[in-house]
Amino acid sequence: MQTVAGLEEQGGFQARIRSLVFIGLFLFFWVTTNPFVDLVSVEVGGSNATGGSNLLNQLVFLVLTLVTLYAALTHPLRSRICQPQLLVIALFSWFLISSALSNYPTDAIKRTILAILTCVNAGMFLLLPRSEQHFARLLLYGTAIMLGIAYFGVIFLPMLAIHQPTELIEPMNAGFWRGQYSHKNLAAAVMLVAVFFGLYFRSVGWKKSGLVVIVLSVFFLIQTGGKSSTAMLPLILLLQWIFEKFRWSRWPIAVGGIAAFNLLALGAALSEGFRGFIAALGVDPTFTNRTDIWKIAFDAITQSPILGYGFQGFWQTADITQSSAGLETWAVKAFNGHNAYVDALLTTGIPGFILTIALVIFVPLRAVGRLGTASNSPALSRLFMRVWLYVIYAGCLEVIFFQSGSPICFFMLVSIFGLEMQSRMSLVSDRKALWEGKHAVAV
Repeated sequence: MQTVAGLEEQGGFQARIRSLVFIGLFLFFWVTTNPFVDLVSVEVGGSNATGGSNLLNQLVFLVLTLVTLYAALTHPLRSRICQPQLLVIALFSWFLISSALSNYPTDAIKRTILAILTCVNAGMFLLLPRSEQHFARLLLYGTAIMLGIAYFGVIFLPMLAIHQPTELIEPMNAGFWRGQYSHKNLAAAVMLVAVFFGLYFRSVGWKKSGLVVIVLSVFFLIQTGGKSSTAMLPLILLLQWIFEKFRWSRWPIAVGGIAAFNLLALGAALSEGFRGFIAALGVDPTFTNRTDIWKIAFDAITQSPILGYGFQGFWQTADITQSSAGLETWAVKAFNGHNAYVDALLTTGIPGFILTIALVIFVPLRAVGRLGTASNSPALSRLFMRVWLYVIYAGCLEVIFFQSGSPICFFMLVSIFGLEMQSRMSLVSDRKALWEGKHAVAV
């Protein structure tokens, strides 16, 4: 994370603009342009407002992206954005090819373009602050605003920030907190990552502020009723500690753990023997009815293993919702495959799956192994590792990768690019802020 503004007047203006863009990007993903959706009226009216896509959302995202692109093109380290660039270009090029040849090319290409813009924003995000100290301060401001809005909703807008029994979809969630988000599970994931932020703040000197963030985030997380996120918090902290301390554990944790979990989970969808074994362990062998979804996914994969069905396609299309399978299972109505790895294989084929695994698993794994070769921040690396490990494990049960508009996906990409940057470059402190005053392109 190199210096972004000098001490000269023009550099100071440049720094203020980049600080505003940083906060704007953070709030766009972590607060959204459509907070506190009324799920009762939305569901009764049949609106898709909870999908997070509306005119205001698109306009704000476009403006932020244009400003971010301008900041990227005028940054002295623009060649370092979205590294490894060749892999990122190959990944999204294949997504476009798969989408163009799908049954619904327009929608799939649109989703791919949004994912590309999200990736570009994430790649530039860490170059907006002028130093790590500046990054930590801006991240603290953004986190404080996010938590403040979430608690404001619970206290003053409980009908909009807490699930209600009158909701047509999942009324059983009544009483669980969701804050400004559309679902308790998303709120739980956000609060889990906010705990990681709080731990990072404490590591870089913001001890009291970090503690407040941790306490508020953990309390909100518990109130969401998100069992998976709550259980994963101590698990990820433990795995990250082992991952960082013992080099030999890195491949078993990042590759072996993911492979083993998917083998059990997906095996339960295809094998009666696996289901019996998992049930004997005291675990729901259907993974809350996900196995029905995975059966449909694997049947579809065998029919189009190379091209797939277009980026984030297949689910919610007429091909599946109006198929004869609807007479046998409810799973044809699923919004996604509830497994990021299965969805990558299903929608973008084997090439897309391989490229996704390369970027999401192997690039960070390689970067962590090279962290000692450059002067970097252990606290920052620790933050990125925690977020990354959480996402690759959560991806076994949810679709997270390349979800435009998702705060978790956005910071996953930030963490991947951040680890890569940490392994290749040295951090610049505030005391060296004059550097960019001499090297940056004027805004």
